[in-house]
Amino acid sequence: MRNHYHLLLSERVEGGLSLFLRKLNVGYANYFNERYERSGTLFQGRTKKILIENDAQFNYILHYIHLNPLDYLKGGEGWRVRDKGKNIRSVQEALDYLKEYRWSSYPDYTGEQNFPSILTTSLFGEASGSYKKTIEKYLKGAEGKELEIGSLTLE
Repeated sequence: MRNHYHLLLSERVEGGLSLFLRKLNVGYANYFNERYERSGTLFQGRTKKILIENDAQFNYILHYIHLNPLDYLKGGEGWRVRDKGKNIRSVQEALDYLKEYRWSSYPDYTGEQNFPSILTTSLFGEASGSYKKTIEKYLKGAEGKELEIGSLTLE
């Protein structure tokens, strides 16, 4: 995803997440501006933060983050990889793409190691063994349909 990122974070110190996100965004903007000899803001608008209040929201946001590299969440016919314009025609191709997508923690939650030094799975318990099956089941059940969230809202 070229123009945004998603993080699922747990605050340990009051105000810590706001400080972390401010430093992350300002630091990256400064790096990017210096590297590409430009100036000004890099990100549009404020950081969007959502308080997760229950298990249903937690599970939804985890799926949303991991499936976001696919255009699938916007509905439509089949999958289209956001950054490459490549069509993905099956659940297995979607799973393979998600496993290989460099900028995702999805592999870490399906038994692979992508970001082991910065990622903690303590929020997820022993989910890694069944998480891949959960995503696969979701993709098979929702193939060709728009994402249904029912009464679940995150805003």
